[in-house]
Amino acid sequence: MTSLPRTLARLGRFVLHRFQPHRYVTYGLLWVLALEGTAVVATGTSWRPSGATWVRVTGVVLALLFLRMLDEQKDLGHDRVHHPDRPLVTGAITAAELRGAMTAITVAATALNAVLSVTAALLLLAALGYGLLLAALERLSPAVRDRPLLNLSVAYPVQVLLGAYVYGSLAAAGTVTADWRGAALLALSACVFLHVEFARKTAWEAPPGARLYAADLGPRRSAAVTAGLAAGAVGCQILLCAPDGPLGLLPCLAAVLPAWGTRRFLSAGRGGWPMPTATGFVVVTYLGLVARAVLRP
Repeated sequence: MTSLPRTLARLGRFVLHRFQPHRYVTYGLLWVLALEGTAVVATGTSWRPSGATWVRVTGVVLALLFLRMLDEQKDLGHDRVHHPDRPLVTGAITAAELRGAMTAITVAATALNAVLSVTAALLLLAALGYGLLLAALERLSPAVRDRPLLNLSVAYPVQVLLGAYVYGSLAAAGTVTADWRGAALLALSACVFLHVEFARKTAWEAPPGARLYAADLGPRRSAAVTAGLAAGAVGCQILLCAPDGPLGLLPCLAAVLPAWGTRRFLSAGRGGWPMPTATGFVVVTYLGLVARAVLRP
């Protein structure tokens, strides 16, 4: 039987290797701050992070870790063939250890959010539950598992549910009143996330085992979708922030990055999308929204 300290050490190495806190934690932090700050200042009140904000950040980060652990298990068959160095394939971690960690995450995240409200806890549980439902669906349906665009259409709602958790917990607390701006915020988040998702699976050539959207759409059409999603994010920002004048348009400066990335990809005619422009778009967009929320009187 594996001792608890050894299990924790193995889980720690898994998190560093497959979760990469500098990426996922940063993304979760910026996403929640941008969404909450934008939602609050839209009501005409000033915003600063509070204790409830950090509960939401923790809830999103724990949910992302839960989903990363779930993905590792449902991708095991594919990884055995194409990624034999993955921790679950090599035995550096076991499925039982991952499931135990997922159970602990669920309990901790639910208890933490119950302090905010029952609504917050239930919304977060809905996102985790959808992830489990998706894993079961992928086991039952080879088409959902193996067709990238179909898989995306079925898998993406978990991100919507996490955004709804943040916004819904704000509404449940009476901090905001749910209206059309909530839908615009969730659409903005969707466009930002999907821009990066399409960028990382858009390339002129498909390596063995790669599940690229470009394989179904063709490189140019995949690039057009990638660029269009960035444009959609900028459009949502203008809709939400333009009434503030020049300060409100600050986040739109991020549009330079996907424009440059699109030009680079199309002119190169080989290789993949220049990912620094895609990840930079996420960081600059969300930092711009946070700065706008903090600086707005």
